Amino acid sequence: MDTLGTWRKSSYSGGGDGNSCVEIANSRALIAVRDSKTPARATLTFPTGAFACFVEALKSPTGCPQ
Repeated sequence: MDTLGTWRKSSYSGGGDGNSCVEIANSRALIAVRDSKTPARATLTFPTGAFACFVEALKSPTGCPQ
């Protein structure tokens, strides 16, 4: 099984509470995303190639190109 690495908080967390953000962890085949405020709750897991599409879909109203 491919083990996830260390959880890392987004560089956009910034100052202030800094906890209202997401964290990611990755392995060779997967990237996992979780809410930094509730790390013990559900995690989204993507195949590595699909993560870039997920991020683009968040940035653009037209989503990810097929």
